Amino acid sequence: MGDTSFLDRMLLQLRSTCKYYSGYPKDLGPSRVIHFTSEREFVQLLHQGYPVVVAFTIRSNYTQHLDRMLEEAAAEFYPNIKFMRVECPKYPGFCITRQKSEYPFIEIFHSPQQAGNEGKVQDPNVTRYSVKVVPYNYDMSPYGFREFFKRQGVRTSDPK
Repeated sequence: MGDTSFLDRMLLQLRSTCKYYSGYPKDLGPSRVIHFTSEREFVQLLHQGYPVVVAFTIRSNYTQHLDRMLEEAAAEFYPNIKFMRVECPKYPGFCITRQKSEYPFIEIFHSPQQAGNEGKVQDPNVTRYSVKVVPYNYDMSPYGFREFFKRQGVRTSDPK
């Protein structure tokens, strides 16, 4: 009985062609989600010119689901949009500056521009930048990110 049944062949064909809809796990390849290690690295990432989706998280059951969604979205929008995950218990200073009390939450940073000198005299060696920050309150899925980027006018692919 080396022959497989018709039902087995049909299920294999279905899984190979309809991975997303059947719930069969996708092969996303290596992780495209960047793990936050320092504010300096974050600023360097912003200066590359790509929008950065930052997920501020703590460990919970919902965070595991969010991690899977971030992995899928990062694989879909790579390399035009970067995805970063910040574990707030490890980096409380960076998370506290966002002034949020409920975790996890997502914000999108894009369009860094050099800020003008406002107010007090500053150290001439320090360059200040302003970044557009948009809170994300859509569906936590690649589809939700796609719709959000479309409404915000964020380019998700290279112009042809």
